[in-house]
Amino acid sequence: MKKQENTLREYIRCNKETGIRFLQRLVQQGSVRGEESGAQAIIIEKCRELGMELDIWEIGDDKLRSHPAFCSDRKEFTGNPNVVGLLKGRGGGRSIILNGHIDVVPVGDEGSWENDPFSGLVLDGKLYGRGSTDMKGGTAALLIAIEAIVKTGITLKGDIIFQSVIEEESGGTGTLAAILRGYQADAAIIPEPTNMKFFPKQQGSVWFRLKVKGLQAHGGTRYEGISAIDKAMVAIEKLKELEKTRNEKIADPLFSDIPIPIPINIGKISSGEWPSSVPDLAIIEGRLGVAPEETMENAMLELEGAMADLAKTDEWFLEHPPEVEWFGARWLPGSIEAEHELVRTAYNSFVKVMREKPKIEASPWATDGGFLDKIGKTPVLVFGPGTTSLAHEANEHIEIARVFETAEILALALLDWCEIVQ
Repeated sequence: MKKQENTLREYIRCNKETGIRFLQRLVQQGSVRGEESGAQAIIIEKCRELGMELDIWEIGDDKLRSHPAFCSDRKEFTGNPNVVGLLKGRGGGRSIILNGHIDVVPVGDEGSWENDPFSGLVLDGKLYGRGSTDMKGGTAALLIAIEAIVKTGITLKGDIIFQSVIEEESGGTGTLAAILRGYQADAAIIPEPTNMKFFPKQQGSVWFRLKVKGLQAHGGTRYEGISAIDKAMVAIEKLKELEKTRNEKIADPLFSDIPIPIPINIGKISSGEWPSSVPDLAIIEGRLGVAPEETMENAMLELEGAMADLAKTDEWFLEHPPEVEWFGARWLPGSIEAEHELVRTAYNSFVKVMREKPKIEASPWATDGGFLDKIGKTPVLVFGPGTTSLAHEANEHIEIARVFETAEILALALLDWCEIVQ
């Protein structure tokens, strides 16, 4: 096995320019929501080059839309498929899903970018562009690892199931569709931008909307009305209390370096139509974090209960309780033990490549891992190149060296997990 490991690593190191060009092409295809097809075409081309069995399909059938975990406001998926590439093993080994999402978030204010957001610019050992760190760098590492196995003539016993899915940034619908299509394995790795840390546990999250009512009045006699903005501030304070209470319950040491393990984030507030009027409606939209071992339903009930409790201290809410809506996106939490065999396998490969031990933490954000874990019954480890703080930021970039280090680690882990045919 030592000989095969050295051969793999040497192949990856000798073919860096090819890997960089592949990642550049992926980043240059701006695969924002609804425009994923161009980047998926590049993925399909690579999978065909590697001789993988391809499954390409447009998601959105009735089976998906009627599933309890389906939560998407996207009406149309036509023209932007999911892609799965299968590297079939000889048999007798463990299988693994390598899951990456091809969709990227919008670029935001282009004036904040120093270069074209989809430039793929290589400068000072970094590759720039939206999606470079979240998570096309990780996807490239997956395919570089698979390419090394194929091109060096190594045959594995277990199957490698590579997945390039859409809709991760909007709630995980692409991965859910892959699960419902029948894809399951003995383990899965998702190379999200973890700063090369291991995340065996991932929090979940769900979007919420609060409608807080007031009473209209003229601004000159505002005392005759009830400002929905004022009442929204009361509701926000209650959300802050709930966040504190929920996080005080988190005792898992994997969260010890994370200031707020399961945040409640207020992302959007709107109210009022006229400066001289007292507004009668305020709308608050945000994200509720869900602990890895917690059910989504429990977290949602706690928030609904907190809003109902407002009536205990403010009489206005007795007859005008905030309306709670759950909308948009939701990601299920996921969790495996830090001593799981998948983690040990990746851990040993990490040490061989990096000459140090990986840091193991819980994820500060949600991933598609919860779907694979809870619905696909597939244990998941989240680990990849890329810097967490750069995801969704202007001037997003990735350190190229980390992509190839991750590829080496993944390639060695695949040899161990799936086993080599001798």
